[in-house]
Amino acid sequence: MLSVSLTSPLSLLLDLLPPGVCNLLNPAAIYANNEISLGDVEIYGFDYDYTLAQYSNLLHSMIFNTARDILIEQFKYPEGLGKYDYIPGFAIRGLHYDVQKSLLMKIDAFHYVQLGTAYRGLKPVPDEEVIELYGGTQHIPLYQMSDFYGKGPSLKQFMDIFSLPEMTLLSSVIDYFITHGIEFDQVHLYKDISDAIRDVHVKGVMYKWIEKDMEQYILHGDEIYAVLNRLVNHKKKLFLITNSPFSFVDKGMKHMVGKNWRDLFDMVIVQADKPNFFTDRRKPFRKLDDKGSLQWDKINQLEKGKIYKEGCVWLFIFMLNSWLFFHPDLQDLMLRHGWRTGAIVPELETEIRIINTEQYMHSLTWQQALTGLLERMQMYQDAESKQVLLEWMKERQEIRSLTKNLFNPQFGSIFRTFHNPTYFSRRLVRFSDIYMASISCLLNYDVNFTFYPRRTPLQHEAPLWMDQLCTGCMKTPFLEEMVHIR
Repeated sequence: MLSVSLTSPLSLLLDLLPPGVCNLLNPAAIYANNEISLGDVEIYGFDYDYTLAQYSNLLHSMIFNTARDILIEQFKYPEGLGKYDYIPGFAIRGLHYDVQKSLLMKIDAFHYVQLGTAYRGLKPVPDEEVIELYGGTQHIPLYQMSDFYGKGPSLKQFMDIFSLPEMTLLSSVIDYFITHGIEFDQVHLYKDISDAIRDVHVKGVMYKWIEKDMEQYILHGDEIYAVLNRLVNHKKKLFLITNSPFSFVDKGMKHMVGKNWRDLFDMVIVQADKPNFFTDRRKPFRKLDDKGSLQWDKINQLEKGKIYKEGCVWLFIFMLNSWLFFHPDLQDLMLRHGWRTGAIVPELETEIRIINTEQYMHSLTWQQALTGLLERMQMYQDAESKQVLLEWMKERQEIRSLTKNLFNPQFGSIFRTFHNPTYFSRRLVRFSDIYMASISCLLNYDVNFTFYPRRTPLQHEAPLWMDQLCTGCMKTPFLEEMVHIR
C-alpha cells in the first residue's frame, strides 16, 4: 500500500527550489539552437517589419477595426459585427486553424492538439468534442498537415505577428454567427476574412497610419541605429529584404536611424514578395531610383547602394557564403539554402519574465514532483493507493492549467503545450540558429562572440552536473556552493 505524507506542498517546494533559482533567465539574452560564431559572419541581412521596426499593440487594433469594417461595408457582413472590438491577448502566434471545422487551436511538435486550447469563435470547445471531431484522437494526421510547414489542405498556421488581429477577427465573426444562429460556409468565411486583412496591407492603409504617427506606432528606434552603426564600424556589410514598399521603409528608417540610413546598407530590396522570394527561381530584380520610382533597364548584376524590387534568392545567391539573416517569420532559409538565421521573437521577453516568477517556478516544480511520484508509484494497485494516485493526477492537471494560464488564459505559452514543444517551437528550433526578443539584444554581445547551444540531455541520457549548472537546471543540488565553477 502507498504511504502518503501530508507535508505542506509549499514547504516541499521551498526544499525543492535551490536558492536564487528565480531570475536565472535574461530577457535581453540571445539563445542558441546551433553553434555560430559572429566572427565568421561578414554580411548581416535584416527584414524590416518586426525586425528593425517593432510596432506597438495599437497597430493590431487598427488592423482589426479596419478589416472588420471592410467585411461590413464591402462584403456585406451583418452590421452587428461592428460591436466587436479587438481583444488584446486573446490569441497567440503559432496557432492552427482548421477551416472545415472552424477550430482555432494549439498543436504540439508531434501533431497533437493541446486539450483546453481549441476554440470555435470566442468560446472553448469541450475536450470530448475535439477528440470526436478527429476520429477519437487528439492527433492531426500528417496528410492533413501536408508537410513540415503545417500548410495542409484545410489547416492554416498563423506564424507572423500581423496574424494576431486576423485570428481575433476570425474568432469574433464566428462568435457572432453562432450566437445569432446564422449558417455560414466555413471556406468562404475564412477566405473573406483573409482577403479583408490582406486589403489592409496591400492597399496601403496600414502604411498611412504608421507614417502619420511614427512616435505612437514604432518602438525601440534609437537602439536600431546603435546596432547597425556598430556593425558597419566593424566592417560588416548590411542588406535589407522586406515586403514593404520603399516609401514606407524610407520614412520609417529616417525616423529610427536618420536621413542617411541608406549609407549603412550595401543593398536594399523592397516588395520582395516573401516567402516566394526564397523559393522562386526566375523572377527578375527591378531597380528603383533614389526616390523609389521604378526603372525599366535589365538587371544583370546587383550594385552596391542601389534599391531593388522583387527578384528571387537564386539571383542573390552569390553573396551567401558567410551571412546571418534576421527575420520574425521562421521561414526555411537554413534548411533550403544553408543560411545562418536569427529569429526575432518579441514574445520571448514577456515569457521569460513569467518564467522567472516564483509562482511559475513553484507551479512547475510541484508539477514535476507530482509527475515523478505518479511514474514511480503507479505499481501500487490496491484501492487506497489508486485513490491517492487519482488525487495526484487531478492535482497535476490543475497545476498544468494554472501554469498555462500564467502565459495566456486561452492558449498558454507559444513555446510549450503542457510538456511538449509547440509546433511553433519545432519551427523555431529547425529554422533558426539563434533567437532573441529584439535585434537590440545584439548590443549585449561582442561582434566576435560565439554562441553555443545548451547540451540538454536526451531522454535516455543521464544529465551531467556541469550541463545542469551552466543551463540553470532546477534539479541541480548545491547550486550556490558550485557556482564558483562557472
